[in-house]
Amino acid sequence: MAAAGMFAAADLEPLLHDRGIRLSSVQVWRLVTQTPERLSPPALAALCDIFDCTPAQLIATRAENAASRKTATDDAGVIEPPTALRPKRARICPEA
Repeated sequence: MAAAGMFAAADLEPLLHDRGIRLSSVQVWRLVTQTPERLSPPALAALCDIFDCTPAQLIATRAENAASRKTATDDAGVIEPPTALRPKRARICPEA
């Protein structure tokens, strides 16, 4: 925003409004000051148009390897179910 000469979230609100993005001043402030969990494609397109950039320049991504998961063949930590806790078969008796 600073590179575009905007130093307050209020500077961004009318530019978004001109592009059809209706956000309250609080929503714009959150968009500027926090990392949004969700961002609509029209809002992303408007931001790219305002700042003359690509989505890749606005969104920081980082790939990480997932923690190693245990597989079905890994016997460590496997607990066998107790055999004494078997359910009893229900008996249905005709009404007398």
